[in-house]
Amino acid sequence: MTDRRARSRAAIGRRTLLTGAGAAWLLTACDAGIAADAPVTRPTTRASDGRPLLSQWYHEYGEVGTEAAARWYAEQFPDAAVTVDWRTGDYENAVTTALAAGDGPDVFEYANGPTVELIRSGQVVELTDLIADVRTDFNAAILDRMTFEGKLYAIPQVIDTQVLVYRPSMLRAAGLAPPKTTLDLVQAAIALTTQDRAGIFVGSDGGVETLIGPTLWSVGCDYLTSDTAPDGPGVGFTDPAVAAAFGALRELYLSGAMLLDAPAHWAEPSALVQGRCAMQWTGLWTFPTLTAALGDDFGVLPWPRFSDTTGAPSVPIGAYGAVVNAAGADVDLAREYVRWLWVAQTDLQLDWAQSYGFHIPARHSLSADADALAAEQPAEVVELVGLYGHPQTPLWWTAGCGTALRAAASRIITAGADASTELAAAASEVTAELDRVRG
Repeated sequence: MTDRRARSRAAIGRRTLLTGAGAAWLLTACDAGIAADAPVTRPTTRASDGRPLLSQWYHEYGEVGTEAAARWYAEQFPDAAVTVDWRTGDYENAVTTALAAGDGPDVFEYANGPTVELIRSGQVVELTDLIADVRTDFNAAILDRMTFEGKLYAIPQVIDTQVLVYRPSMLRAAGLAPPKTTLDLVQAAIALTTQDRAGIFVGSDGGVETLIGPTLWSVGCDYLTSDTAPDGPGVGFTDPAVAAAFGALRELYLSGAMLLDAPAHWAEPSALVQGRCAMQWTGLWTFPTLTAALGDDFGVLPWPRFSDTTGAPSVPIGAYGAVVNAAGADVDLAREYVRWLWVAQTDLQLDWAQSYGFHIPARHSLSADADALAAEQPAEVVELVGLYGHPQTPLWWTAGCGTALRAAASRIITAGADASTELAAAASEVTAELDRVRG
C-alpha cells in the first residue's frame, strides 16, 4: 500500500457522508422522481490492453486522499480496466439523470443504497448472493436499509454516525451525571448553562437538521411504518408521544440553554473544544480533533430515550453503498467487481474506513481490526452503533417526505407552532408522496 498512499497525499478532499451539508450527511438518499423504461444494455467497450472497460462513479469526498485511493483500488482489479469518475455537484441527481438517459456508470455509490424508485423501475441489479457467505459480518441495520422485498441492492462501503459528545469535567463540576432521558437532558442543559457557555449545541436551527430521527426513535416511533405491507409503508409519526418529544425540543430552544449562534456548523467540534457548550451533537469524524484538543475530557452518549418508560436511545447511521447499473455493458462483470472490492478485499475496505477520515467499517470483523477505533471513545461509539443504530431514513422516505417533516419540525421548535397540528399536516404531505411513489 506504500506507493498508493504516497500518491494519495496530493489528492484533494471530499465531502463526508454525514457532514450535515444539506443532503450530504443527512444522506437524505433522495428519490428524484425519475421513472425509466426497461434498461437497454450498452455494448461492451474495451481498454487499450484488450480488457473489458467498466466505469465507476463516486461523489466528491472531503477527506484528503480519497480520490487517489479509489483510483488505486480500481487499478488492482484484474478482470477489467475500471475508470473512476469523481463527481462534484449534485451527485444523486446526476446519477438518476444518467441512468434514466441510458448512459449511467456500470458501478456507482449511492447514499444508503439506491432509492425505492430506482429499484422498482429495474434500473439497478440485485446483489444478495454477493454476500451470502458473510452476510452476518455486515451491519444488519444498514443491510436492511439497502434491501427491498428481501433482495439486497447495494453493498455498504463504510458507516458514519452521529452521537452526543459531552465534557465530563463540566458535568462533574455541576454535580451532574450523563443524561439518560430526554427530560434529563433538558434539565442538564439548563443547569450547565452559564453566562459564557451554553448547555448544548445541536445546530443553530435548534436541531431541525440533526434531531428529527432521534426524536422519533426516543418515543419508539419512526418516520414510516414497516415496509413489509403489500402496498408499502405508512406514516410513522402520528403517535401523540411524537408531539410531546418535539415539545421537549421547543422547551430546550426557549430555555436559553441551546447554543444558537455558534461560529461553526454542528459537524465541526469547535464549539465543544472552545468551551462554548458543555454538550454537542456531532459526528464520529470529529474524534481525532477532539482527542487532540481535549485528551480524555470528552465522553459519548446516544440520543437518550424520552423517559424511563418510553422509547429507546438511538444513534443515526448512514453508509454509501456500491450499486450496479442494470443497463451496464457487462452486468455480470460489474457485479464481480463490486464483490471483489467490497466483499473480498477486506484490506482495502479497512483502508477506506480508517486511512481517510474517521469511519466505522461496514463489517464487524473489520471494526475489531481497526486500530483507529481502539481508543475508549471510538470503541464506545462502535458499541452504540451495534446497540442503537438506526439508518437515518427509511428506503421509502423521499426528498419530498423530508421537506414536509423538516418544515413542520422547524415551525414547532423555532416558532412554537402546535406540534400535533404541524405533524398532522406533515403526515398528509408524506402520505401523498408515498402514494406518488407507489404509482
